Amino acid sequence: MSTEPRTPRFWWEDFPAGSVREFGAKPVTRDAVIAFAAEFDPQPFHLDDEAAEASLFGRLSASGWHTCAMTMRMICDDHLLEAASLGSPGIDSLRWTRPVYPGDTLRVRLEVLEARPMGSRPDVGLVRSRWQVMNQDDEVVLTMEGWGMFRRRPTGDATGEAA
Repeated sequence: MSTEPRTPRFWWEDFPAGSVREFGAKPVTRDAVIAFAAEFDPQPFHLDDEAAEASLFGRLSASGWHTCAMTMRMICDDHLLEAASLGSPGIDSLRWTRPVYPGDTLRVRLEVLEARPMGSRPDVGLVRSRWQVMNQDDEVVLTMEGWGMFRRRPTGDATGEAA
């Protein structure tokens, strides 16, 4: 990874309320499901076919936390790594609405619900977003809402792209 300073492609102004973006195509592999579960969520239905068949899932399924991690990767790849992102104070809600299975392909829909300057830091803007993660059948498998913090575009900088 480069340590050279970079000019962000996306600033707070590029995330207006009401904007929507869709991105990603993350394949879910059996090996990744088992590796994540073995390291971080070793419940039997994430590790073992027989245990998974006897569970409510009916077959091997990804941990919800693995789904979150895959989502974060897609979010980073699509825009956070190119944005003037300053992190997040957290998420307000998170729901796993359907199981994620090996063989699924996930994508993300981002809707900006609110965007406002931070009161205590005029050079920072806040963005409240709703994220939906869908599988290849357009079934929503995860929803979350939360806030992100972004630097505001420097005054006089008219460059930039819409989100």
